[in-house]
Parts: sequence; C-alpha cells; structure tokens
Amino acid sequence: MAGLLSLLATSSTDVSPIVAVLTVLLVSVVLVSLVLARFRQSLLVGYFLCGVVIANSGLLEMLGATAEEGVIERLAELGVVLLMFTLGIEFSLEELKHLRKVVFGGGSLQMAATSLAIGLVAHAFGADPALAFVIGMTLAVSSTAVSLKSFQDMGMPTSPGARMALGISIFQDLLVILFMIFLPPILGASSGSPVMAVGGAMAKAALFLLGTWVLSRYVIPKLLDAVAGTRSRELFTITVVALCATIAFGASQLQLSLALGAFAAGLVVSESIYSHRVLADILPFKDLFLTLFFVSVGLLIDVSTTLANWGYVTLGVIALLLIKGLIVWGLARWLRLNTRQSLLGAFALASSGEFSLVLLSRVGELRVLDPQLEQILLVCTAVSMGLVPALMRWATPLSRALEGQKFFRSRPILHPELESHAALKRLQEHVIICGYGPVGRSLHRALTRCDIPVLVIELNAETVRTLHHQGVPVLFADATHPETMELARVQAARAIAFTFPEAEITLQSLALVRAQNPQIYAFARAKFRSQVSLLQKEGVQAVIHDEHESAHRMIHSVLGSYGRGDVEEALKAAFDDWV
Repeated sequence: MAGLLSLLATSSTDVSPIVAVLTVLLVSVVLVSLVLARFRQSLLVGYFLCGVVIANSGLLEMLGATAEEGVIERLAELGVVLLMFTLGIEFSLEELKHLRKVVFGGGSLQMAATSLAIGLVAHAFGADPALAFVIGMTLAVSSTAVSLKSFQDMGMPTSPGARMALGISIFQDLLVILFMIFLPPILGASSGSPVMAVGGAMAKAALFLLGTWVLSRYVIPKLLDAVAGTRSRELFTITVVALCATIAFGASQLQLSLALGAFAAGLVVSESIYSHRVLADILPFKDLFLTLFFVSVGLLIDVSTTLANWGYVTLGVIALLLIKGLIVWGLARWLRLNTRQSLLGAFALASSGEFSLVLLSRVGELRVLDPQLEQILLVCTAVSMGLVPALMRWATPLSRALEGQKFFRSRPILHPELESHAALKRLQEHVIICGYGPVGRSLHRALTRCDIPVLVIELNAETVRTLHHQGVPVLFADATHPETMELARVQAARAIAFTFPEAEITLQSLALVRAQNPQIYAFARAKFRSQVSLLQKEGVQAVIHDEHESAHRMIHSVLGSYGRGDVEEALKAAFDDWV
C-alpha cells in the first residue's frame, strides 16, 4: 500500500488526481472489507471509514487532490447520480399501486410526525423556522438502499416488515423529489419574490416532466428497440448510461438537480419491457455505486470538526434513532404487524438516508447552512445509516424478549398489501424456460395446461412485449448473466429448460444456475453427439439430442411405410453406436 501511494505521489504530474484518489479508495475498500467480512460486520461502515481516514490523513494532498481541484465533490456527485439512477430503475409503479395505503397513509404519517418532531428540536437549538423545517424534512427521510439491502441479506425481502419499509420509502422518495424542486424558494435562496420563485420552480419542474414524458413516450422506446435488435450487450449498456447522463444533464440545465434527473431517467426505464435487461446490466455496478457513494460521504467529513462537537453528534444520532424508530414502530403496530416485523421495520427506517445526504449537499450549495452544523448533520446521517444492519440483526432476539409482555404479543396481519405483489417475487417451484422459439412455446403451453408456474427468459423484444401483454412472467435478459438468474429467482425454481440447441451458451448459463441452486432440475438440447456427454457431465438430467431425435423419427416413418412389425428392433440396431 505504501509503495502504491509513493508511486502515485511521484507520478502526480502524469496522473489525474481523480484517478489517483479513486485507485487508493478502491484498494483501501478491498482491504478494509476483507477485515470486516472476517468479523461479520457491516461493509457499509467500512466504506464510510475508508473515506474518513483518507480525507483526514493527508493522502489527498500527497496525491495532488486539493480542495481547489474539487476531486472529492466530483466523486460524491458521481456516486449520488449513479445511486439515484439504480434506485429509479428499481422503483415500481406497480408496487406503488399495490402498496398505496401504506405509501400514502403510513408514509405521510411518518414524514409528517418525524419532520415535525425533528424540526421542533432544530428550532429549539436556534434554527429559524424555514431552516428547521428543511432539517426536519431532510432527516425524516430513511435509507432505501441500506434498509432493503439489509432485508435481502437477512433473506426477508418480501416479509411484512420489508413491505412496510418499502411502502414508506416510496412515499419518502416521491416527496423528496418534489421537495428538492421547491428547496431554494423555501430557504429564500431565489432571487425575486417568493411567489415568483415558487412559480418559476413549478414551471421548470413542469418543463422537465414534459420533456421526460416525451422522451419516454416517443423517443426512448424506439431507441431501445433499435439497440435491442442489434443483440449487442455493450451497445445496450452504453445506451442506458447515455440516457441517464442526458436526462440528468437536462435537469441540471433547468437548475433542478443531477440526482433528480438520474432518478427520473431510471424511472423512465423501469416501466419498459427492457427494465430487467437494464437491471441485469446495471446490477454488477450497483455495489460499486453504493461503495463509491458511502466512501465519498466519508471523504466530506472533517474529523477535527466532528471531535470538537462529539457531544452534539452523539446526542443527534441517539435522538434520530429514537424519534424515527418509535414513530415507525407505532405505524407498524397500527398496521397490525407482530413484534418482530415491527422492530425490523422500525430499525430499517430509523436512520436518515442517501436522499438526506443529497438534500444536505443541495442546502450547502445554497450557502444557508452553517458549515459546522452541516458537518454534524452529515456525520449523524452517516453513523445512523451504518448502524442499521446491526440494529436489524438485534430485532429477532429483542422481539423474543418483548413478546413475553402482554402489550408486545404478536398480532395477526390484516393488511393484504403487505404481502408481496410483484409476479416475479411470488414465484416458487417454477420452471424457467430459456428461449421462446417453437420448443419453448410448446413447453410453456404444456406447463400452463398443468398449472405449473413458468418464467420465460427471451432476447427477442417483440416476443417479450407480446408475453408481457399476455401477463406471462418474462424477462428481456441474457441467460448467461448471473444477474438474470437472480431476477428469475432461480434459487426458488424447481427446473430450468434450455430450449435452444447452443450447448456452449447452455453450459455457460448452467454454471451460474448451479451456483445459486445446486438441486435444480436441468433440461437441455444438443445439436451434436459430442455435446451430449458435456451436458450430462454438468448434471443435466435430460439432454434432447436433435440428430438422435431426427434419426429416430426418420427411421420410424420410413419403416412404417413398409408395414414392418420389427421397428423397435431396427431402431435398437441403428443406435447401438450412439452415445
């Protein structure tokens, strides 16, 4: 590590500071993550600490990344944009419709109660009403990325607690997007009268929404259709990133926010038939985006300011976790969740979140927040987010202790919207059909006739669009990508059928499938005899050999025209030397 730093430092005239900083960040993250993984600790804490240590150890100056260069701000902005894009892709209007009671009922109550409580505390410490309101709204938002990732790591992404957290997070995200537009007028940072400022913000927002709608309706679908027709993964990925950059840049030109534009770009893609393909391409980078985001947050923290105000930071973190946790706990009990699910939901939403950091950055740009107060709020947000995974792990033992008391006894869940609604998320014991040609189509019809659940993976956009309209669970994705199999819930599938005869693709995909579900039944086709043994060695239960089946049918038909009764003996003789 020392040698790497020395090399980067001595070659600073030839290497861009942002490249040098990014190199050190990634190497540091790997080393720290290995240590934390050994002790089964949250990696998010490690990412944050890496940024803090590097920013306050003098390494940035050694690498030529001075404050004037703006390297830290560029990394933070890039991390936010990429993270907001992935959040937008995963945002589902179908989920919003299904969870509407939790979203608009529970979400509005949570935001109103939390922002009021935190705002009153901020006002008591000397903040003017407008700034107190902004601080309350900023800290009332929870971390969608951390909470949902923690539920996934615990194997409970569709549990009632996770569903409640998702519903409230959806409302928070929608409200923050709206709030971000009106932030300058609220803080008096806009020129002219407040009425004109609000009107101008509304006009810009309307123009941005209109432009985004036109793109999503008339331009983007045709562009993605054309790109998908090339069957080029590289071109498809480049196109998606270009769309994100274009819409984000358009938002910035209207003085809205790059983060808002990136979220809108992801939202535009999320409802298209290509959303799963985009997710499959983006998911490998999502953890990188998340890492970059949290490290960049750590880079913005000044340890000297934090230590000088450690009392305020400690009280802030405790107050934040208690206020938000108790409010969400009350909502969970109102929704009739049992003790364990209530605690999971409360702990998942007890912190402030990534949108809080975006809002703090935006408020900082408007020069209305004291730098020392901004540092305190930034540290409180980062620490509270880092504590979420540990708090959620404590939910189970704590619920066992509490359920002995009458008040905390489990209650029946009465809200059906807290059950998983998305068709893909409900799939269990299903058959994954890779390829929807004549063989795949016939297999699908037969399985549907027998009431066996099916999911189709296909790369023909027109076929995917047709199946989507018919309500068939289908992914526009490549079966050779591990992210595709995660989206197809291969770990819960009973069987997978490769209905195309390309054995190389089958073998490549099968390795990914076995890694996630070693017990799955696999069925495949092969063109040539040499491919049959290769597939059988990989554990394929049944290999349909095209040449063998064609020869079998041909012999049977030709001998049948002679009226021979020894067809079976002839078939046996014909295939004596076949593998």
